[in-house]
Amino acid sequence: MIKIQNLTKTFGPIRAVDDLSIKVLEGETVGFLGPNGAGKTTTIKILTNLISATSGRALLHDTDILTHPKQALSHVGAVVETPEFYPYLTPDETLAYLGRIRGMHSKDIRSRSTDVIQQVKLEQWRTTRIGKFSKGMKQRLAIAQALLHQPEILILDEPTSGLDPRGMVEVREIIKELKRQHYTIFMSSHLLGEVQEVCDKAALIDRGKLLVFDSIDKLKTLSKVTKLEVVILGPASDTLLGKTRGLANVRAVERVNEGVFLVTFEGSLESRADLLHAIQSMGAKVAGFSPVGLPLEMLYMDLVKESR
Repeated sequence: MIKIQNLTKTFGPIRAVDDLSIKVLEGETVGFLGPNGAGKTTTIKILTNLISATSGRALLHDTDILTHPKQALSHVGAVVETPEFYPYLTPDETLAYLGRIRGMHSKDIRSRSTDVIQQVKLEQWRTTRIGKFSKGMKQRLAIAQALLHQPEILILDEPTSGLDPRGMVEVREIIKELKRQHYTIFMSSHLLGEVQEVCDKAALIDRGKLLVFDSIDKLKTLSKVTKLEVVILGPASDTLLGKTRGLANVRAVERVNEGVFLVTFEGSLESRADLLHAIQSMGAKVAGFSPVGLPLEMLYMDLVKESR
């Protein structure tokens, strides 16, 4: 459904996207991960024909966006960067206006407006002026307009960016429901937990280059590094922390509070068991010993560090 082949975009001496290749299959939800400035939005702007590529190809439903943009985008709904709407219009009026721009029939606009407003849970605000909306409500309306013409592909650029915790949960639940309806979704994010929770696959990029692209389950197993929280009875002395730093496979040790410290560790489950035994052998009474953070986060930090 989405095929990116050797895509490159330069701005003078800067390579914002660097020979990027990704394939998204029908019905997949793919997270496009990277820190600010990694090239996520530039790639999405190329996919939605807002800017042109320097070289390479981008195909949507087997149609090249660079040579046949209108045909390619007829199958696509998109939310790019921060959505803004005319504040004096209501959701109903906004969708009617956008539907007419898309060339939809007025009967279809009315029917689809009811469906998508219900889908994003804005029924009670459909006649309220958008100027009174929170950012989260505008984001939901942005998703509604992307769904209006019943696209097969959804392209979402950091859909929960800048939202409060409640707004983030609401938008994630909408994306999960769209996933259950078998939309093909390509969404950028810098929130690893969000991608791990919502997506089937993830593409991790940095400085425009693809670092890894695979299923979430596979990526979780690729991380060599684990952060372990160790809870002991009594204070964690400087001597204990110093000896722990000197153990095999330990990268770093940091104190959290008097009886809790974190160990950044590289190794197998068997090596982790050896680490626990070694800490206990130093006389520490271990009350808790468990991984913290997300496997995807540890992998990502490792890959970004290596790429730089």
